[in-house]
Amino acid sequence: MKTYGKYILILSAILAFIIVIMLSTGFKNETGALVVLFFASLALGFQSFSGLKGFSFTILIFAAVAASLFYPQLFTQIGGFNLKNLIIPLLIIIMFGMGTAMSLKDFDGIIKMPKGVLVGILCQFTIMPFIGFGLTYAFDLPPEVAAGVILVGCSPSGLASNVMAYISGANLALSLTLTAVATLLAPIMTPFLMKLLADQLVPIDFWGMLLSILKIVILPIIAGLIFNRFAHGRFKWIDKAMPKISMAGIAIIITIITAAGRDSLLTIGLTLVLVVILHNTTGYFLGYWGSRLTGLDKKSARTVAFEVGMQNAGLASGIALEMGRIATMGLAPAVFGPWMNISGSSLATWWRDKTAINEDNVVGDNEKSTSQ
Repeated sequence: MKTYGKYILILSAILAFIIVIMLSTGFKNETGALVVLFFASLALGFQSFSGLKGFSFTILIFAAVAASLFYPQLFTQIGGFNLKNLIIPLLIIIMFGMGTAMSLKDFDGIIKMPKGVLVGILCQFTIMPFIGFGLTYAFDLPPEVAAGVILVGCSPSGLASNVMAYISGANLALSLTLTAVATLLAPIMTPFLMKLLADQLVPIDFWGMLLSILKIVILPIIAGLIFNRFAHGRFKWIDKAMPKISMAGIAIIITIITAAGRDSLLTIGLTLVLVVILHNTTGYFLGYWGSRLTGLDKKSARTVAFEVGMQNAGLASGIALEMGRIATMGLAPAVFGPWMNISGSSLATWWRDKTAINEDNVVGDNEKSTSQ
């Protein structure tokens, strides 16, 4: 399998070389299919290596984004059907899948780890909203794009943060609890923070946003929790299929949003990417050190870092659509989603390896002291 993967990666390298040559010789518009094929082959090649496998989905997202940038007409409308109408149903399916992966036990941490939960929730709904607010003014973003950045910051965390907590060896129980609590608080906190921070950029309807979050997130998650409680294990094909369906849904949503906002993204793309990177990494940094300053242990602080830095970009996309601003407010969530998976996977792997090295050193020191 690894040999097969090597050949695919060699193909990717050849494609990258051809793309660079074409770009340097002025054939920019003719590179579309090659760019899409490059990312698709890179994602397929990564699947063959355990150390790279975790990045394959994100690379595949890049392939989808490239396709929507080069060929937006394919992802905006089919016949008389506007593809934007797929976003809300797909989000509802994704949130139902999130509910099936949760259980009422995820709320036990409120009692078992009250300090960690309190610190995590305070960081969740203060750091990212206000950092997003500050960045939009520092970079003078257009009002609706700026509102999208703030919207990402005001959204709760999602299941991606739980995955990263697991990979890094952080406090998974705390991660699950924080995601569950933040999601339940979202119908109140997200509209409140948006009204406070973004109402001067775009009109914010508090009650309308609250109802949208209830429809898109809370009700599907409750349905998923009920399914998990009474039918978990009875329909094994659903348990296996839901993660893949959710991943496919996220890819489709990002593709549709990118195609819809292509012109705006090409105009402000690099600036928005920089803002998203700063937003995300600042969330990790302040989430971790803010937790450490309150006395949380390293594992719990790492958990809070993921919960703060990784937001539910899908929810932000749905709200942007409900507000009729998917092509502008929806751009930040579309960029944030793929980037946070790259940064989150990298940080989780680094923390995991760092922990393993420290443990090996401790074992080595103990063996030396024993031998002496």
